Amino acid sequence: MSGPAVDFDRMTTLGDVARYHHAARPEATALVFEGRRTSFADFDRHTDQVANALLAEGLIQGDRIAYVGKNSDHYFELLFGAAKAGVVLAPIGWRLAPREIAYILGDAEARMVFVGPELIAHVRDVAELILDQPRLIAMEDNEYGHPEFVAWRDAAPCVTPDVRVTSADIAIQLYTSGTTGRPKGAMLTHNNILAPRRLAAVADMDWNRWGPDDVSLVAMPVAHIGGTGWGVVGLVNGAKGVVAREFDPAKVLDFIERDRVSKMFMVPSALQIVVRLPRARQVDYSRLTYILYGAAPIPLDLLRECVEVFGCGFVQQYGMTETTGTVVYLPPQDHDPAGNARMRSAGLPMPGVELKVLGPDGESLPTGEVGEVAIRSPANMAGYWKLPEATADTIDEDGWLRTGDAGYIDADGYLFIHDRVKDMIISGGENIYPAEVESAVYGHPHVAEVAVIGVPDDTWGEAVKAVVALKPGAPVDPADIIAFARTRIAAFKAPKTIDFVAALPRNASGKILRRELRDPYWAGMTRRVN
Repeated sequence: MSGPAVDFDRMTTLGDVARYHHAARPEATALVFEGRRTSFADFDRHTDQVANALLAEGLIQGDRIAYVGKNSDHYFELLFGAAKAGVVLAPIGWRLAPREIAYILGDAEARMVFVGPELIAHVRDVAELILDQPRLIAMEDNEYGHPEFVAWRDAAPCVTPDVRVTSADIAIQLYTSGTTGRPKGAMLTHNNILAPRRLAAVADMDWNRWGPDDVSLVAMPVAHIGGTGWGVVGLVNGAKGVVAREFDPAKVLDFIERDRVSKMFMVPSALQIVVRLPRARQVDYSRLTYILYGAAPIPLDLLRECVEVFGCGFVQQYGMTETTGTVVYLPPQDHDPAGNARMRSAGLPMPGVELKVLGPDGESLPTGEVGEVAIRSPANMAGYWKLPEATADTIDEDGWLRTGDAGYIDADGYLFIHDRVKDMIISGGENIYPAEVESAVYGHPHVAEVAVIGVPDDTWGEAVKAVVALKPGAPVDPADIIAFARTRIAAFKAPKTIDFVAALPRNASGKILRRELRDPYWAGMTRRVN
């Protein structure tokens, strides 16, 4: 591909990214969203205006704002504009229940909240649950009289904001659920986001090489590192980013065909839906070079189908919110449709990433032994917002971050994930924590006790199952319990199925034995994650 190489050394903050590409290729397309095209020059100017608008609202460096909505080009303007002002953006999943959204807004101490059209009608429900009312800006025209983003942005001057932002400053706060059931704000710095890009560029891996003609599809939700991180990667590399409002399998094919997408990131469950559309075998994929996927390994049968249909290279990505996304990758050459041992692995560490496996006492384990995976890298988060103890439990003084995943490293340096140290469930790329779901189910008047586990699911990797002991005389009505849970938490977190037992298995100290509940469903499988 033609064009000069990107000078990553000149981009130490997100604001630098916008300024650099404005200077390098001002008229090239930065973002496309539902017919709206934004050049890199426009992107830099718009983000200056966003920064100045935030400062005019009285915000200062270190203040938090929030975004609740589906994907949009304006979300990335808000992210980079806030970064230029030294203001931290906390995106929130639009599918969360009002009480969940309210909790995150309160925890983040958000001074302002930017709301997409899919949530604007529910803002009053959320507001009733919040003590301090943040100022609200609607991302699109609305019938409720809220100020609209473009008008708010364009009322501000298009000048470089007078704020000194450093690479060590927090750029974004992504919320990840915890085993306590309360979401935690993972603070990611500019350096967390940009240093891995710099190191990867020096390594010059074929699959990670970008050119000015590349077109990236951003279809995963921006409230997750997979959506925001992938969108930022394209912008940093000076590629055109096609932003999908949400994952729609039919529209994914439209984007590939119409916008000539060359790279995209998806979770395997989303790929499975796309590849099995009847039209999937009629689309021209000649420009598609790589599909990157994460949140779960790809089943061999699905890989065969995808290779046959898409005809491109595949790269598995392993990481977490706390590592700013990808820290381990399985390269295209290890994706063999005939099957091989390495395809069961997460892959090799990215440049600048160190891996080790820890035993019960925190000691490093030798090759091949299973323990908790720990990671040290420039991408490791700065910590959890307002949670110093949780931060210290996760990252030690030497910078090693405990992932909560159990696995081992083989003689060739490949990381194999064996199980989860914690009880997290990953369903369709979404992290779901049993304690949060159990809290929702437990409030049902017929439930005496409940344990939530992940069970294998061919479509979503894992599905949420609740194991319930009912109160004496209570009716067996799984549909009613599931419906009740959906009023308290997002539908994707609620149980898909319920098993009823007389009593839950517990150890001598009274702790529920989740593994005993899980084991029958995973019998005969090589991994306890799917």
